[in-house]
Amino acid sequence: MIIREVNENKKQFISLLLLADEQENMIDRYIEKGTMYVLEDDNVKAECVVTDEGNGILEIKNIAVNPENQGMGYGKTLIDFIASQYADEYSILQVGTGDSPLTIPFYEKCGFVRFHKIPNFFTDNYDHPIYEGGVQLIDMVYLQRHI
Repeated sequence: MIIREVNENKKQFISLLLLADEQENMIDRYIEKGTMYVLEDDNVKAECVVTDEGNGILEIKNIAVNPENQGMGYGKTLIDFIASQYADEYSILQVGTGDSPLTIPFYEKCGFVRFHKIPNFFTDNYDHPIYEGGVQLIDMVYLQRHI
C-alpha cells in the first residue's frame, strides 16, 4: 500500500471526488488550491484533498473510498497519514460534512469531535437536494482533531 501526492491532472480522479462532493463546480472551488493524495493498494482505492485554512488549521475538503473498498480501513489510513504528515506544520485537522448517520460516526471513530456548524450550507450552495443514508443534508457540521 502506498500513498502518493498528485500534482497534475487531479480531475482524473473525478469519479472518486464526486463520491464525497457530488457537484463538480463545488469541487472546482478547492481542487487546484488543495493538496491531493491517493492511496493505492494494487490500484487506487481512495483519495483525499486538504487545504491550508490559516491559523494552524488544515482542512480535509474531500475524502472518498471506492464503494467496493469501503469499511476496509483505507479512509482511516488516509486520515492518519494526513495527521502524521502535517503534525509539524498544523495543530488542527478539520473536516466539514453533512449531518449524516454515515459520515459523522466515521469521523468520530477517527478522533474528530464536533466543533460548529453552518446552517443551510447544503441547501444554499448546491443546486439540488443531497441525501446520504436516507437523510437530506442541510447543515454543514465541522469536526476537528488535534494533531
